Amino acid sequence: MRKFENYVQYTKYKVLKEVAHSTLQDSLEEDLLDIPEKIIPGPQAETRCCIYKERAIINERIKLAMKGDQTQPTHIEVIPLACDECPVDRYTVTEACRGCLAHKCKDVCPFGAISIVGQRAIIDPLKCRECGKCAEVCPFNAIAEVQRPCIRACEANAITYDSESKKASINEDHCVQCGACVFQCPFGAIMDQSYITNVIRLLKNKKDSDAKVYALIAPAISSQFTYARINQVVTGIKKLGFHSVIEVALGADLVAFHETKHLAKELPEKEWLTSSCCPAFVDYIEKNYPDYKDHISTAISPMIATARLVKKTDPRAKIVFIGPCIAKKMEQQKYAEDVDYVLTFEELQALLDAHQIAVEDCEDGLLDNASYFGRIFARSGGLSDAVTQAAKELKLDLTVTPVLGDGLKECDRHLKIATFNKLKGNFIEGMACKGGCICGPASLSHGPKDKNQVDKYGKLAMEKSITDSIRVLDINQVNLD
Repeated sequence: MRKFENYVQYTKYKVLKEVAHSTLQDSLEEDLLDIPEKIIPGPQAETRCCIYKERAIINERIKLAMKGDQTQPTHIEVIPLACDECPVDRYTVTEACRGCLAHKCKDVCPFGAISIVGQRAIIDPLKCRECGKCAEVCPFNAIAEVQRPCIRACEANAITYDSESKKASINEDHCVQCGACVFQCPFGAIMDQSYITNVIRLLKNKKDSDAKVYALIAPAISSQFTYARINQVVTGIKKLGFHSVIEVALGADLVAFHETKHLAKELPEKEWLTSSCCPAFVDYIEKNYPDYKDHISTAISPMIATARLVKKTDPRAKIVFIGPCIAKKMEQQKYAEDVDYVLTFEELQALLDAHQIAVEDCEDGLLDNASYFGRIFARSGGLSDAVTQAAKELKLDLTVTPVLGDGLKECDRHLKIATFNKLKGNFIEGMACKGGCICGPASLSHGPKDKNQVDKYGKLAMEKSITDSIRVLDINQVNLD
């Protein structure tokens, strides 16, 4: 378990690995009934009431590892069977209640949900609407708020719970598929669907289709695979059957130039614009601030830019993006002609281990396709730094004053400020994940990330300027809108 932070992540990995292994052996259908018992051998249950329930939950995880319910518009699903341990009532009266004479909690409740019984406040869960006013006025702080981790993690306010089943429920009209709930659920009751079986079959059948399969690696790789060098990981990925491994940071260089030109063209007329690299942030604007759609940069994301560049060179290429982002699976659906599949770093680790490839034992491969500025897209502030640099290299009369939307909560704050024409800048860099892509929900590690490590990785690039990185590319042949 050394590669993982907790048992939830490790269990998810074990399921993905077993599904990948059986797919490689062309025995997935025959192994479906055996995988749960292999992962939960028993006889004692590990985390639940019995091994039968644990195995039933593993079955649900297997379905999602095999792409899950393809009729769902989102790639994130609640596993109802696993969602049964979180407290239902958000506000509860604790032992700190002194039965005071003031009864402020009772008087302030607009729904009549609080009564005084035996000199103690009682909350009727059927009447409570979780407004929190009682907790605010209690002089003893005796009313505790116990919010579900998934609800607390979701800054898009997309998670509620069913009033009858008490299970978590995802509101698709609000969900931006950022994946925060997937990472934060302590029971692993929320999981993202996987393309891992699709990618394995694509790699196995590439000879029959005479197609080359390219792996596009997100710049956030700099914060992953801490037990091996990045160049060793590149070799490991090639051993999976990929024709070539290409940095999406190269696409970030292309986007930096294109986005900067867009800013120079539009900012004289518009007071501010936003970035467009993070699909969850873009989706958040479209769902919550539809009037601001025309403020979003027209530039495509680095993933799509890199994919289009590869397919321009090799029209028969198949593209698999690998990164820490679950929202990229949503973006892939919108740009299916450009990107064939998306894998997360979690899924990549399972795939490597299913092939019995120890990347720490691999020789160094080559990964040097981008500039310093393309690589630092992975951290909060990196895009803004790249745009500022691009303006200098393009010799544009443009002053970019960025404000960083570091996480959806900060993004929302800046958008609200912009509504009142109080934004202290002309460019909102929006990142759904606090810290940037290096803190994506499908990372191998989720601890505090040192942004200096990203910069250190960026400085290893041979090309120090964006111009040097893309000088041999005919960028006019690639549609970046």
